[in-house]
Amino acid sequence: MLEFITSIDHTILMFIQEHLRADWLTPIMRFFTSLGEVGIFWIVLSLVLLCFKKTRKAGFLALVSLLVCVVITNLGLKNIVARMRPYHRFEDIIPLAAHPGDFSFPSGHTASAFAAAGIYIRYMDKRWGIALIILAAVIAISRLYLGMHYPTDVLAGLCTGLLSSWFVYFAAEKIMQRRRQVQ
Repeated sequence: MLEFITSIDHTILMFIQEHLRADWLTPIMRFFTSLGEVGIFWIVLSLVLLCFKKTRKAGFLALVSLLVCVVITNLGLKNIVARMRPYHRFEDIIPLAAHPGDFSFPSGHTASAFAAAGIYIRYMDKRWGIALIILAAVIAISRLYLGMHYPTDVLAGLCTGLLSSWFVYFAAEKIMQRRRQVQ
């Protein structure tokens, strides 16, 4: 079954490589992927949001969600699954970015993007939340475009990120509900 899934992943990556890559698009995709490096964009945005009372909760909970996500993704799943990057497995996959030193599954860029954006969509103005979800999706697509991840890596990263944000959201709501009951 795993070989079948990997075969489909490879087919999708080859389609992207052969039909969707363009010289003008590559620097744009590199830019978007750079926003996800070590979750830096999301961390900086969350720290900025901490500075304003109206967005403080969103900034704090996004940082917590990112922390939960990095524990699950980078300390857990990547090391347990230990999936090689597509360009290591298949010689015909040509990577268009620097080779990360960690494993492929799940996509950490995608996971962190959706861990933060999943919080922002719940606690910020919907227009900003939607824009940040779209940004997270573009970062995820950039990982496929650049040949850094299999599609299932990106899908797993999306799920991990959203589950992290969901967990943090519900935990925060439960805590706030208990505080209201005590008062």
